[in-house]
Amino acid sequence: MLLLAMQVPCVQGVPVEVAASPGWIEKGEQIASVFREWIARGCTADPESRKLEVAMPRHALIPILCAALAAGCGSSPAPVKESKQVKITEFGKTPDGRAVRLYTLRNKSGIEAAITDYGGILVSLKTPDRKGEMGDIVLGFDSLDGYLGQHPYFGALVGRYANRIAKGRFKLNGTEYTLAQNNGPNALHGGLKGFDKYVWHAEPAADNAQRLTLRHSSPDGDEGYPGMLNVVVTYTLTDEDELRIDYAATTDKPTVLNLTNHTYFNLAGAGTILDHELELAASRFTPVNAELIPTGEIAPVEGTPFDFTAPRRVGARINDPHPQIQAGGGYDHNFAIDGEAGTLRRAAKVTEPTTGRVLEVFTTQPGVQFYTGNFLDGTITGKGGRVYQKRAGFCLETQHFPDSPNQPAFPSALLRPGEESTSTTVFKFSRGE
Repeated sequence: MLLLAMQVPCVQGVPVEVAASPGWIEKGEQIASVFREWIARGCTADPESRKLEVAMPRHALIPILCAALAAGCGSSPAPVKESKQVKITEFGKTPDGRAVRLYTLRNKSGIEAAITDYGGILVSLKTPDRKGEMGDIVLGFDSLDGYLGQHPYFGALVGRYANRIAKGRFKLNGTEYTLAQNNGPNALHGGLKGFDKYVWHAEPAADNAQRLTLRHSSPDGDEGYPGMLNVVVTYTLTDEDELRIDYAATTDKPTVLNLTNHTYFNLAGAGTILDHELELAASRFTPVNAELIPTGEIAPVEGTPFDFTAPRRVGARINDPHPQIQAGGGYDHNFAIDGEAGTLRRAAKVTEPTTGRVLEVFTTQPGVQFYTGNFLDGTITGKGGRVYQKRAGFCLETQHFPDSPNQPAFPSALLRPGEESTSTTVFKFSRGE
């Protein structure tokens, strides 16, 4: 019955998640989200669709689909309504023809954040310098083509698991899971096709706020991770000159999760970040081995080049003979943020002396990865033809610790059914004298 009905024109191409779900009524919101994305694609089938659970035909599904969707199926993506505060422009198409859009938020100070639904990427972020002149302070590309090619996760939402998992394996409830190994023998930033390579379902705020909500569903077994995962990420640009990112996720099976944003900042807008001054609210960090996998130790920063508990120039000790600096080729380490995880607290403050721009980072996460663009090598040409050399940008990726699923002493990254994983990161912008 179900297979025959799938040949009916008004339901042909319906996502398998919907047609085969045993709980399509109970999972109403989840299925509604799938429908919205499907209609936006012109009702074309998603070749990566998978069943939510064991198939269970529902005879009532067919007439409901016909009645509800017949008028919505067409050859063009559904238009997205533009709100007062969210400007929407076309940004290109993926190789399989999916439309990609750019959503620009602007607050009363004139700060602008442009985000694309491809990978949830923060494409540009314009803030004022001490003279009030606006400048873009993030690395990236002028068009979608650059993001479709190889790049080091410029501005992207990263998942399911940001950072590294050793040997691409972990055990959960006695079962070993094997992940894609895309960083030597290790898993990095979600695998071969992580969240940064999907078109998310975008919802501009309906209440005229400077807010964009992005949704993505990751099927059970995606890149080797267990559980159907539903993720919601919300970008909000406040009139207090803050870019706030709220993350939320649920699962139907026990799984591990580590979501972050991988923006490369340069508060000067050009040159290197060596003269930026950094302060970290972190008295400890997690040393790594030669493959940049944590050793399991949580070590004090005192007396090492990793001590940023008071403001220090980023380049002051970036070439030290310290073994950890040599292992990372600079800074590429997780810092354990002081204070109680789960509470919003300041993790970092960065000051750029020539422009006066100041960036403060607040988060509820237990850690932050400080990375100094060690692998940028001049082979990437970005915005305005700018060549991104080594140290052209820095990242402050708020996160769970790397390799937490294999490190029992680290804060747990486990997410169970019936729970909701939530976290918040705030980037606050200001100007010095």
